[in-house]
Amino acid sequence: MKTSRILLYVGAALCLLGYSGALVAQPQVRDGVLTDEAGMSLYIWDNDVANSGQSLCVGGCSLSWPPYAAKEDVKPTGDYAVIVREDGKRQWTYKGKPLYLWFDDKKPGDRQGDGFRGVRHLARP
Repeated sequence: MKTSRILLYVGAALCLLGYSGALVAQPQVRDGVLTDEAGMSLYIWDNDVANSGQSLCVGGCSLSWPPYAAKEDVKPTGDYAVIVREDGKRQWTYKGKPLYLWFDDKKPGDRQGDGFRGVRHLARP
């Protein structure tokens, strides 16, 4: 009983880590949009200042728009880079703009966050 409960908690934690973008590789391009490894759409936010080295989406914002996190040992190439957020976590950027997932996208290919309040957009190459 104890072992199965522990496995359940570990499995749930791993699912959350996977969706939140924890420990992931450089973004990919699928159907003209940047995505994570699972094919979930990535977004940029107009309020972030390109090449500032910081994300303005913190606190409650990052619950709806989880930062697309980067592994500690990644080596970005091309237009991709990694910034360190105020909480010490690493986040992918594309052309200087931090990348985010949208909590309401449920499956690969969803693009529900595009155009949100006129300031969130799909990240496109």
